[in-house]
Amino acid sequence: MNPTEKQVSYKITNNYTTLNKHTSKTKNVWVVFHGIGYLSKYFLKYFKGLNPEENYIIAPQAASKYYLNGKYTHVGASWFTKENTQTEVENALNYLEEVYQAEKLFTATNLIILGYSQGVSVATRWVSKKKIQCSQLILCSGGLPKELKPIDFQHLKETKIHMIYGTNDPYMDEERLKNEQIHANQLFPNNLTVIPFDGVHEMKPSIIETLV
Repeated sequence: MNPTEKQVSYKITNNYTTLNKHTSKTKNVWVVFHGIGYLSKYFLKYFKGLNPEENYIIAPQAASKYYLNGKYTHVGASWFTKENTQTEVENALNYLEEVYQAEKLFTATNLIILGYSQGVSVATRWVSKKKIQCSQLILCSGGLPKELKPIDFQHLKETKIHMIYGTNDPYMDEERLKNEQIHANQLFPNNLTVIPFDGVHEMKPSIIETLV
């Protein structure tokens, strides 16, 4: 007999990390999604150049943690894989709803959402499926989920969309880059800005800091 795969639901607890304080002087609230192999607390280093009084940064944490390089010392995490992707996406969205409510993001007047690498697929799915309103959506060195359609982002008519990538990114060859730009232009036909930089698969704080 072949094995039978079954499913149960249960409640889990997951952390997230913040940088700076949310005060009356805060102008921008960020939600930033790390890529594969990161922990949220380390991903926040890329945002330390932002004015700490004006910028409050929230870094959600991917739930699937694992040891890096097989040495059982450094820990990284992944948002989801090709195995049971839809279930993992739903789990991530449920977790993000709790972060959204805990941080009262529905009150943020200038919400900026950023995804890096795999974080792009998390950020765009969250924004599209939960109809998150934001002033900017920043997509750094990552791929857009193929299932997303222009209708999924019709609520972002006033949102600035930035697509940032390194011209020497080994994960973004010429053909993939062409397809990603075509898809991005389909999803965001009126408010997309493409920002290439001379570099590889990396975060560029110097570019991010110019967007606020």
